[in-house]
Amino acid sequence: MLWQLCLLFAGLWPSLGHVRLTPSTTWRSVQLFPQQQWQIRSQSSTVKPAEKVVPVARCEAQNFQHIYKVLTAAGNVSFEPHLNHFASTRAGEWASMRDLCLNEQGLPWRRLCNASAQWADLGNISCDAGNQLSRQLHQLQEDIQNVSCKTIALTKLRHLLSQSRGQLAPVDVYSTAQIFTKLLEQQQAQAAGSTDLVSICHEIMSSDEQVLRLSAELNATNSLLSKFEDYMNALPRELVPSESCGQFRAEEEKSGGRAVETANYAELGVQALITSNLSVFYVNPECENITGIAIYSASAEDRRSANSGFWYRFLYANESLAHLRRERDLQTGTYLPEELWQQLKQRGASYLILKVYAHDRLFVERAQQRSQRPRSQVLSISIPGFEGVQLPAPLPFLLPHAEVASQGSHCGYWNYERWLSDGVSTCGGSGEELNVLCEAQHLTQFSFLIGGSYAQQAADESNLQLKATHEELLDTITQVGCGFSLFGLLFIFLTAALVKKWRSQASTKVLLHLCLALALQLLLFGYLGAEQLPLKQSWNRCLISGAVLQYSVLVVFSWMLIIAYLQFQRYVTVIGVARPSHYILISAVVAWTLPLLPTFLVVLLDGESFKPSQQQLKSKAALCYPSGYGLALGVVLPIALVTFANAFMMLCIIYSIHRALNPRRQLIIQQLRLSVLLFFLLGLTWIFGLCSYMRLGIIFSYLFCLTATLQGFVLFVYFVLLNASNRHAWLTLICSQHMKINMQSAEPQSMSTSSSNTSRRTQSSVKSV
Repeated sequence: MLWQLCLLFAGLWPSLGHVRLTPSTTWRSVQLFPQQQWQIRSQSSTVKPAEKVVPVARCEAQNFQHIYKVLTAAGNVSFEPHLNHFASTRAGEWASMRDLCLNEQGLPWRRLCNASAQWADLGNISCDAGNQLSRQLHQLQEDIQNVSCKTIALTKLRHLLSQSRGQLAPVDVYSTAQIFTKLLEQQQAQAAGSTDLVSICHEIMSSDEQVLRLSAELNATNSLLSKFEDYMNALPRELVPSESCGQFRAEEEKSGGRAVETANYAELGVQALITSNLSVFYVNPECENITGIAIYSASAEDRRSANSGFWYRFLYANESLAHLRRERDLQTGTYLPEELWQQLKQRGASYLILKVYAHDRLFVERAQQRSQRPRSQVLSISIPGFEGVQLPAPLPFLLPHAEVASQGSHCGYWNYERWLSDGVSTCGGSGEELNVLCEAQHLTQFSFLIGGSYAQQAADESNLQLKATHEELLDTITQVGCGFSLFGLLFIFLTAALVKKWRSQASTKVLLHLCLALALQLLLFGYLGAEQLPLKQSWNRCLISGAVLQYSVLVVFSWMLIIAYLQFQRYVTVIGVARPSHYILISAVVAWTLPLLPTFLVVLLDGESFKPSQQQLKSKAALCYPSGYGLALGVVLPIALVTFANAFMMLCIIYSIHRALNPRRQLIIQQLRLSVLLFFLLGLTWIFGLCSYMRLGIIFSYLFCLTATLQGFVLFVYFVLLNASNRHAWLTLICSQHMKINMQSAEPQSMSTSSSNTSRRTQSSVKSV
C-alpha cells in the first residue's frame, strides 16, 4: 500500500508443549461436555448389508477459459488466454484446475460443485501460473492416481521440497496436503516411506509462518497434520515388532541420511526418526516397559543426544512424577503411569507413537489476533488399538515453570480450529518443583498456552495488521498529502527561478537542495507505489530500486540535519560563528555522498534483505526495500539518530528565542509559527513514524501520514505564501499578465487610437495595481 511505502517500515519462539492422544482410525465428533465437542478417533464405519448404496451426484468434467499473467523476456507482464479443465467432482466438494492457476494471494483458484451437482460460477479471472516448483508439485498431485508405488511418490515429493530451502509458497503446502490425502486413499502406509514423510513435514515446518497461515485458508495445514499422523500411526508393527525385544546388538544403530536422523534401539522396543523441526518415536512397552519420553535442553549421563541439538531420555511406566517435576533443563515430557498403561492394555492398546514438534506452525489458527498460543516444543502421543472415548486415569505431561510464569498461562488443547483450555487441569510449580504438571483424561490434543501478553509479543503477526478500512483511509491521506507536497515543491522551484534575489541567498540554496531531495523521494514513492511488482521480477532491478529508495530517504535526512545545525548556529551560538568559505558546496558534498555509505553496506553485506517476502508478494504492497537487520541498521537507526538530534536542536532554538524576546502576544504567535516551521523543516514528523515502527498504536500511523506527507506543502506556505517579497513577485507577475491579456482583447475595439496612447494607458493601469 502507498502509505506503507511512504512509511518505509516493513515490518517465534517455538510453541509450548502439546500432547495429542488419538487412536489410529477415522475422526468423528463426540459430545463429551455440554459446551464442547471433542475430536476423537473411531473405527471405520461399514455399510449394513441391507442398505442400498445410493450413487453420489457429480459435476461433469468441464473446460474453463481464463487469462494467464505472463512475464515477458523484457520484464513486463502480458495477459494471454488459456484453456483449462476441471475434472469430474462429487457434489459438495471443491475442484482445482488441471493447470495451476493462482490468485493474488498465491492460492489456487478452486470451483465448488454444489449440492445440486452444478458448478458454481467463477466469472472472468486472471491468474498466475506459479513458479517451477509449484507447477511440479501440482503436476505430481494430478498424476498421483497413476503412481503405482507410494514410496516412489513420497521420494519424489521429498526431493522437490528439499530444493525449496524453506521458500515455499502457500500453494506448495496445499499441493503437499492433497498428495498426502490421495496417497492414503490409494494404499496402506508402508514403513519404507516413513523417513521421506518425516523429511517432507520437516520442510513444510521450515516455511514462513505467513505462508502456512495463507495455506490454512484452504485447510491445508490441518489436512497435512491429520494425514501425517494417520500415516505414522499405522507403522508401529513394522518398526518395533515384539520379536525384536531384548535382541542384543553390539552397538546402537544410528544414521543421519538426508535431513532425518534414524535411531534404532530395537532391544528397548524404540525406534526414532529425528529432525530439527519434527521427531517421531515408536515405542513397544512390552519390551522394557517404556511408556514416554522427556526432552531436555542440556546433556546429562542418562540422556541421549540428537544431531538436532537436544537431548532426550525414555520414561518408564514406574517413573516418579515427583522426581520429573524437580528435573532441570526439561523442555517437555509425558508418560503413561503403570496403572494407566495396564488399563489401556486391557482395552486393546499395544504400542505408543510419540511425536515432538519443535514449534506450532502446523497448528494454525485462522483468527488474525490470538490471545493464547503454545510457546515451546509440542508433544503428541497416539495410542493405536485403544478405542475408548475417555482415558481411565489422568495422563500427565510436564513443562518448565519458567515458560509459564506469565499471567493467564494454562493448559489447553487443539480442536483443529483454535486452542482451548476447558477440561484440562493445570498445577503450577512451587518450591523445588521446577516444572508445571498438566493432566487430562479425554483423547484430544493438548498444549500449554501462554496468555495475557501474547497479543503484544507476537510482533510477527501484528506487523501493521490493519483493517481494510484503515488501509484505504491511510492510502487516501498519503496520496493527497504527497500530491500537495509535490505541488508545493514545484512552486518553490518556480519561485526561485522567478526571484533572482531570493535564490541567490545562501539559505535559499540549502532549502532548494532539501526540496530536490524531497521531490526525488516523493517521485520514487509514487512510481513504486503505482508499479505492480511481478512475482519473477529481475533481482538486479529489485536491488537497484531498493537501494535508490533507501538512498533518497537518507539524503533527505542528511539535509535536514545540516539545516538544523545551521539554525542552531544562527539562534543559539550566535557569537563567534565563522562559517567556512564555500560552506554550501561542502554541505552539498556531505549530504549527497554520506548516505551512500550505509546504502552500499546494506547492499554488500545484506543484499538478500531487499527481496520482498512471500507475504508482500501476495499483496499489492510488494516493495524492494531492506528488511530485518538491513532495515534496522541501514534505515531506522540513521533516521532515529537524526530525528532525535534535530529535536534536541529545535528545543534549544525555541528556548533561546523565548529567553531573548519579551513574551508579548505578537511575539508568542511568531514563536509558535517558527516552531511549526522547524517541526516540519527538520523532519520531526518522523517521530510518529518511529512510534508506528515500534507498534505503539495505529494513531501514530495516522499522525505520520497526516504530517510527513505534507512537508513539501508546508515549506511552500512558509517560504512562498508567507514571504512578502516572494508573494509580491508572484502577484506582480500574475497581475501584469492579466492586464496584458485585457489590453490584447480591447485593442480591436479602438483601431483609431494611436499606439502611443495605448502604451500610456497600459502603464497607467499597471501603476494603479
